[in-house]
Amino acid sequence: MSSGNPLDAIRRGAVEIISEDALRAKLAQPRPLVIKAGFDPTAPDLHLGHTVLLRKLRQFQDLGHQVVFLIGDATALVGDPSGQSKMRKLMTHEEVAANAETYHLQVKKILDVAKPGTYQRRYNSEWFGGKKPFGLKELVELASRYSVARLIERDDFEKRLKGGQEVSMLELFYPLMQGYDSVMLKADVELGGTDQKFNLLVGRDLQRAYGQEPQVVITMPLLEGTDGVQKMSKSLNNHIGISEPPEQMFGKTMSIPDGLIVKYFTLLTDAPAARLAELEQQLKTRAINPRDAKAELAETLVAMYHGKEAAAQARTEFFKVFSKREAPTEMPEVRVAPGPDGTVDFVELLVGQGLAKTKNEARRLLRQGGVKLGGSVVKQPSLPAASCAGVLQVGPRHFRKLVSG
Repeated sequence: MSSGNPLDAIRRGAVEIISEDALRAKLAQPRPLVIKAGFDPTAPDLHLGHTVLLRKLRQFQDLGHQVVFLIGDATALVGDPSGQSKMRKLMTHEEVAANAETYHLQVKKILDVAKPGTYQRRYNSEWFGGKKPFGLKELVELASRYSVARLIERDDFEKRLKGGQEVSMLELFYPLMQGYDSVMLKADVELGGTDQKFNLLVGRDLQRAYGQEPQVVITMPLLEGTDGVQKMSKSLNNHIGISEPPEQMFGKTMSIPDGLIVKYFTLLTDAPAARLAELEQQLKTRAINPRDAKAELAETLVAMYHGKEAAAQARTEFFKVFSKREAPTEMPEVRVAPGPDGTVDFVELLVGQGLAKTKNEARRLLRQGGVKLGGSVVKQPSLPAASCAGVLQVGPRHFRKLVSG
């Protein structure tokens, strides 16, 4: 990921560096820098949106610096107010701990966790009530370093207060907690999304207040999910998980809007700058079919997280199913049993298999010819059990192998 000039690699994809002069001065120091990025484990599994920061961490690691993968198990209990129009629901210690464990296992796909002197996994519960108790004395000292007036200047808070929405004391404390993480780690650089800029700058202010040199802030773009609108998030069901099966990762990548192709290539892959410029021009002049560019992207991403063989197989499967309209080589097997009248209720079957969200949606799919069994359209809500063996297809991409019994 590195290039001849370290700043070239660091600048790639970055929205803002505060400041580049300070970063240049830090990079000139003989010691490795401490590069921090925090992740609150608010949901299990890492997705491609998380990898934007993780890959930037890896760039610094490849340059010989010490990267800190900070799991915000304490801040997750408070809840980051960034971009929120209302107060977050509080999480339990058990939920946070379970999610944090999945992060620890998956980060190995991107960071070299075994490289001596360049990787640390830390938890901010270490200083917020862990090995070094964070008591009233520490709370008073931290709170005295920042004013309420500066906190409520934040756009999120200002909009909510003007709109009559509440802002909790916990939310006011969150930026201070994130900033205090930088103090405790003595961070030279902190990475974050553009929605984190306020929190990152609070970290600089608190470091000054505690007599430290302020960290350089690098903000990265927010990655839109498969809907092309909202920030990638598991709660919005627009995410692509890095541990998802290859076929699923490939298919989801193929579903992104055409306008995100170059952005995904830039932030999520190591494609050279020359290839990015060429691809952008090809898409602009329609010299390349966006479908082919997305297939290249999807295969690249699957290869990164599952290997080249799995990526090639996922590509073959995708075009077999979606272009040739053939059934996939492997599919879930479902054993169907008849009801008292000797028939199989397809409405119940579709809902039970997650192929329809509601019974009304299942009936609509049947009426509109969206359900096939053995290649034949099924419109009846039920069929005799004896005829219910074979490949069930719902829409263009969902398949089940039905087995009687």
